[in-house]
Amino acid sequence: MREQTWGRGALALAALGLVACGRGSGTATPAATPASAPGTAVAAVDTLVPALLDAAGQAAPLSQAVLATKLMGSVTEVLVREGDMVRAGQVLLRIDARDLDAQRAQVRATLAAAEAVAADARRQAERFRRLAADSAAPRVQLEAVETGLVRAESAVRAAEASARELEATGAYAALRAPFAGRITRRAVDPGAFAAPGTPLLTVQDARVLRVTAAVAPRSVRGLARGRVVEVLVEGVPARGEVDAVVPAPAGALQLVHVLVPNADLRLPAGAAATVRVPLGVRPARLVPAAALVREGDLVGVRLPGPGAGDLRWLAVGEAFGDRVEVLAGLRAGESVLVPPAAEAR
Repeated sequence: MREQTWGRGALALAALGLVACGRGSGTATPAATPASAPGTAVAAVDTLVPALLDAAGQAAPLSQAVLATKLMGSVTEVLVREGDMVRAGQVLLRIDARDLDAQRAQVRATLAAAEAVAADARRQAERFRRLAADSAAPRVQLEAVETGLVRAESAVRAAEASARELEATGAYAALRAPFAGRITRRAVDPGAFAAPGTPLLTVQDARVLRVTAAVAPRSVRGLARGRVVEVLVEGVPARGEVDAVVPAPAGALQLVHVLVPNADLRLPAGAAATVRVPLGVRPARLVPAAALVREGDLVGVRLPGPGAGDLRWLAVGEAFGDRVEVLAGLRAGESVLVPPAAEAR
């Protein structure tokens, strides 16, 4: 009985085997192999790049003036506001100068009187010179007349000097822009009292910035006037020309002054700045910037391989043209994948 049962089981297994063989007839299909990620494999390059020292500093306008007056009086007009662009010689502010009118009249009268006395003294001197030549007047009288002429002419010169001084003081009744620029501070309004030396307006010309940074003496060797260096003003890159390298007032440091063109005023005056002092060259490992993959604050690259490629996160540094420095995460000789979209650009 057990033999019959085993025989039927064997026949069933054999039948199942025949069915399976019938369904799987033909050539067996191998397991699918993942396709390689599209793009071009580019090897990381070990090379030399410029070595730079970032020295913190500040960007100040090359030209700035704080305007004050020598007069004492009320402000009658303020013709500008903060932020206004002005041209050289433009009137910015006026001060009540009516007291000067009375002084001018007094100076003119004094000058006229001195000139009249001097004219009379000259006539007297000429007359006594003729008389003395004919021995018709004693020598002592001629000397007295000559002395009077000298005093009269000195009085004229003193009156003329007073008139010039008054005119110069009167010029402060109308404050003018010393150069073209922008009003950055307005300290008074009409009706305010202006005293001599009190700051009233500030004007600056920021079309050229002077960036100043303190650097150790060993870092500025070979850095001379006229050399072009890189700077950053509030993170915005620019290029400037070294104007001077001088000792700092305190400490064993050197001050590097760099003049940065800013005709379009895109760089803010008074902002924090960085001077990138060249120190020679250093080794670096570079990869194409187009190969970088960014996800939030993370930066990585895809390595050539099956599927989408292996994604490896890196520590990267600064850019050099179309390549970026790899600080960590990529070994020498390894390649990265540049996607087709980046190649097309």
